[in-house]
Amino acid sequence: MAAKSFDMVVIGAGPGGYVAAIRGAQLGLKVAVVEREHMGGICLNWGCIPTKAMLRSAEVFHLMQRAKEFGLSADRIGYDLDAVVKRSRGVAKQLNSGVGHLLKKNNVTALMGTARLDGPGRVHVTTDTGEEVLEAANIVLATGARARELPGLEADGKRVWTYKHALVPPHMPKKLLVIGSGAIGIEFASFYNTLGAEVTVIEVMDRILPVEDEEIAAFARKQFQKQGMTILEGAMVKKLDRGRDNVVAHVEKAGETTQLTVDTVISAVGIVGNTEGLGLEKLGVTVERTHVVTDPMCRTGVPGVYAIGDLAGAPWLAHKASHEGVMVAELIAGGHPHAVDPGSIAGCTYCQPQIASVGLTEAKARAQGFDIKVGRFPFIGNGKAIALGEPEGLVKTVFDARTGALLGAHMVGAEVTELIQGYVVGRQLETTEADLMQTVFPHPTLSEMMHESVLDAWGRAIHF
Repeated sequence: MAAKSFDMVVIGAGPGGYVAAIRGAQLGLKVAVVEREHMGGICLNWGCIPTKAMLRSAEVFHLMQRAKEFGLSADRIGYDLDAVVKRSRGVAKQLNSGVGHLLKKNNVTALMGTARLDGPGRVHVTTDTGEEVLEAANIVLATGARARELPGLEADGKRVWTYKHALVPPHMPKKLLVIGSGAIGIEFASFYNTLGAEVTVIEVMDRILPVEDEEIAAFARKQFQKQGMTILEGAMVKKLDRGRDNVVAHVEKAGETTQLTVDTVISAVGIVGNTEGLGLEKLGVTVERTHVVTDPMCRTGVPGVYAIGDLAGAPWLAHKASHEGVMVAELIAGGHPHAVDPGSIAGCTYCQPQIASVGLTEAKARAQGFDIKVGRFPFIGNGKAIALGEPEGLVKTVFDARTGALLGAHMVGAEVTELIQGYVVGRQLETTEADLMQTVFPHPTLSEMMHESVLDAWGRAIHF
């Protein structure tokens, strides 16, 4: 079989892979990308984008119920879950088509099929119409990850769901158990709780949102409980007894086991890398705990083989994957890009209230030996937040007391997933407290709280 020759072959067309392919083509490389399921990957089709569409529907529904607070009236408020899901799928479909268009526009050869490494510089692709062999000096692995399934807690799509099932639910849960309180678990808990489900969240760690700053997580916990959620921390689901129309969860906490009967379970206990069937072991690519081991430039240790995105490990974020894709393409094209700094990558959770963070938490900053100054500013002290009817929230900043360097920023409240980028830019530019204090923030905006939080770290807050 005659091989087709390229400068770069990308395996996987998610937010890391398709971006790497496009950037490579922009730099003059001859590029092919192989995708086995759908252009745009999990993020665009079954993750980031469709979940945000569903959460937007929940947000509007929530605001409709609050109409009287804003001097408005709305009668017979309700929702059509099938229509909510249909809108979400439509948004995903639109963007899926957009990725295909972008690849074509940039002259990237796109193949739908299953790929495996057939030796140094060789990729064997199985498509619906046959077999193809691609040759390239540079191969970028961008196969992503999938939901982790624990023994006894496996999804069946009926009463026990993964995120995929939760995006196209066969029924509206009345009593929902969410196992895991990371971003995926909390977002689905928030969505279904807003639509009226009785939601219980179980987290094996001693607090929910374990990667977030402890103070921010505690604030979010109180808000979730005010909304009617039940939160069980330091607890573990040992097994599930599945009935025709219910599930009995055996929950262990503090050495005691209790039973919780629900009609639906969502398992959100992490992800595992898609490493199987790629021929990595044969080629000598190192895999640890289901993720490909790389250096800071995403090189695997096997010449000409790179791994990016979720496949290469935490943080498991689409924007991290995209940036790594650009970095690798530029490296292959002979450039000298900077390595991606995980400490300057923001994490965002689109629950109600939203949560966003970048850099070190207060606890991690102290653990690393920094003498720190911490600033806080509550939403209740901000005119725009009050005008929006969103007075519940907090902005927190952590600085190196000696140098004034911004070590971390953490937020909970309305629109913080948009606000956080201001601090991300600040960290990228190695800003200090003096730079931020001297910056003029527009009024009235939520962003003013970012300024006040910095001022507060040095005892200079004006409005609180």
